[in-house]
Amino acid sequence: MPSLKSIRKRIGSVKSTQKITRAMKMVAGARLARAQARITALRPYAVKTGDVLKQVVSTMEGDEATVHPLLANRGEGRVLFVLLSSDRGLCGAFNTNVCRAAERAYREQTGKSDVVEFATIGKKGRDFLTRRGIPVVRHFEGIYERLDTGSPQQVSDWVMGQFLRERYDAVFIIFNEFKNAISQIVRVQPVLPVPAPTGEGEGGSGGSNLMFEPRRDVVLERLVPAYVEVSIQRALLDSNAAEHGSRMSAMDAATRNAKQMISKLTLQYNRARQATITKELMEIIGGAEAIKD
Repeated sequence: MPSLKSIRKRIGSVKSTQKITRAMKMVAGARLARAQARITALRPYAVKTGDVLKQVVSTMEGDEATVHPLLANRGEGRVLFVLLSSDRGLCGAFNTNVCRAAERAYREQTGKSDVVEFATIGKKGRDFLTRRGIPVVRHFEGIYERLDTGSPQQVSDWVMGQFLRERYDAVFIIFNEFKNAISQIVRVQPVLPVPAPTGEGEGGSGGSNLMFEPRRDVVLERLVPAYVEVSIQRALLDSNAAEHGSRMSAMDAATRNAKQMISKLTLQYNRARQATITKELMEIIGGAEAIKD
């Protein structure tokens, strides 16, 4: 049985850990509230941008649909995946799930394409891919710290530049979509070429009645890059909110586990202390009886 001193030391250590996890949970909760507000505000704009783009594209006929180079479908001979993970750990299965999805997508795409490469946002994803020998051509540093100061545009500009120079024929983004604090869904979402509308859908039947001012090609020149940028920004905000939610849940579970461990160690300490006191009393009684004899 461990000594009373070692049990007291363990109790003190677990209590210190519990204070840290409780503080980390509070910090993650505060950051989650801000991140959730940002993604909630952006989603309607992102959805509406996609709807308008689909309406515009639906008015085109034949080769007109490729009037903008970001709409050109060149197949999937050269593919780029943009992986969104976190820079730090202690966030549950957040990084594990998205990294495993990236590895699975790489294995599946390798059999279909001549070139499959990755760009990464978040150190955890970069390290995961590097350890497995998966090619990483670009790593973006400090993107999450500058989400409100143009960092999504930095990523979208680079991605569009690579596509326009025909280094890649298709670009996908892999990220955790935020649902709530305890639920995230891994998405592998196509970014380039800009997905064409399927069926009549939104505005498909009424697209022919649209009037453009200025010309349609000028509208597309602004609308298509804006759609790519807002898609990447939405993925970044989703991933950021999902990270904070996952970390808050993980730290809450760690705090509760620490509480349970403290209770068990306290019980063990009391039993050991009682056994020690009982043993000392028996020795005293035994010594007194020996003197009498």
